[in-house]
Amino acid sequence: MNARKTNFRWAVVALLFFATTVNYFDRFIMGILAPVLGTELGWNEMEYGYIVSSFQFAYAIGTLVFGYIIDRLGTRRGFTLAVTLWSVASMLHAAARNWVGFALARVGLGFSEAGNFPAAIKTVAEWFPKKERALATGLFNGGSNVGAIMAPLVIPFIIASLGSWRWIFILSGLLGFFWLIFWLIIYRTPGNSRFVNRAEVAYIEDGEPESDQQKVKWFRLLKYRQTWAVALGKLFTDPVWWFYLYWGAKFLHSKFGVDLQGLALPLVSIYVVADLGGIAGGAISSRLIKRGRSINFSRKITLLGAALLVLPVMSVPYQASMPVSVALIALAAAAHCAWSANIFTVASDLFPRQVVASVTGFATTVSTTGGMIMALLVGTALNGAGDAGYNTVFAVLSFGYLTGLIVVHLLVPRMKPLSHI
Repeated sequence: MNARKTNFRWAVVALLFFATTVNYFDRFIMGILAPVLGTELGWNEMEYGYIVSSFQFAYAIGTLVFGYIIDRLGTRRGFTLAVTLWSVASMLHAAARNWVGFALARVGLGFSEAGNFPAAIKTVAEWFPKKERALATGLFNGGSNVGAIMAPLVIPFIIASLGSWRWIFILSGLLGFFWLIFWLIIYRTPGNSRFVNRAEVAYIEDGEPESDQQKVKWFRLLKYRQTWAVALGKLFTDPVWWFYLYWGAKFLHSKFGVDLQGLALPLVSIYVVADLGGIAGGAISSRLIKRGRSINFSRKITLLGAALLVLPVMSVPYQASMPVSVALIALAAAAHCAWSANIFTVASDLFPRQVVASVTGFATTVSTTGGMIMALLVGTALNGAGDAGYNTVFAVLSFGYLTGLIVVHLLVPRMKPLSHI
């Protein structure tokens, strides 16, 4: 116990970071290729809305299922299953010939990619003390932005080099299988890892050892206000991120005429800033906790700051300058990632480790259902009103974070962990 502690937990975060990068690269492909595919395959805004909502429908079911599976199988086997399935589903997009084919492929991708966040949040709960969990979450969640950054840089190059957008889906699937090699070689729980000494295990437990043996049926979690606090905190905010993901490139294309080659700079700018926002959001609340502030204060003050930084995005449709629009979207995206790093961590703040994946899965199911409905509403609004529909969409979505924070505070005013389930 007197030995200098290892710090292998940060290598585990690196694994989660790269898995999340692949996860978001896969799902972001559609947003980048939407103008090209819409022209080549002839779908309209409403049909594109169906494609987006089909992914989200399957994702909503998948988070619930994989949350349960990961808590039962364990993180190592559960995550392996999820990545294997989503890699195959990604490659199946290459066989699609119309919007229906894409919708079916998105169902497979959405269901399997839903395992990423329940597995990653459970991994953080297993490998980090509470005072470091928000920072660790912010770091691995940064992979969502790196995946989004890679897409506009890599996709035009792949199309130019290989001559077809179909290769993009095939290569993205191979990336998932490549990641699995490292995951299966490296990953074990802290107590079973050959890379970790007793000093690091004691630091991870941080004086609060938690049993991972108790089995809890997920529907029992529905009676706790804490479960609904996490779920509704995501419900009012995750649809905003889905909108940026699937309509960001389309908005820049329709308003400023940005083509596939021109998307790289604005989208890279947005997601680089978003990545920094996620890391900063996690670091701020973790630093406050280390300085002796309560978890309740640290999480909520960070969530409030993020909610306020989102509000200016409502003015984006009225901006005549593309750099100003991009800057405002980037600020909102950074605030979302700061929010996400903390709202995900709230699940492990409030619940024992053995049910964290189930709580996260249920919460993401709720929020993704909201995203699915949002996608249909956005598709309807833009199909009927054209670009003028963006005015209403940006305005409504900008207030989601303040609404979410109010709901979280009402449900868990003191944010104390449950002593038993």
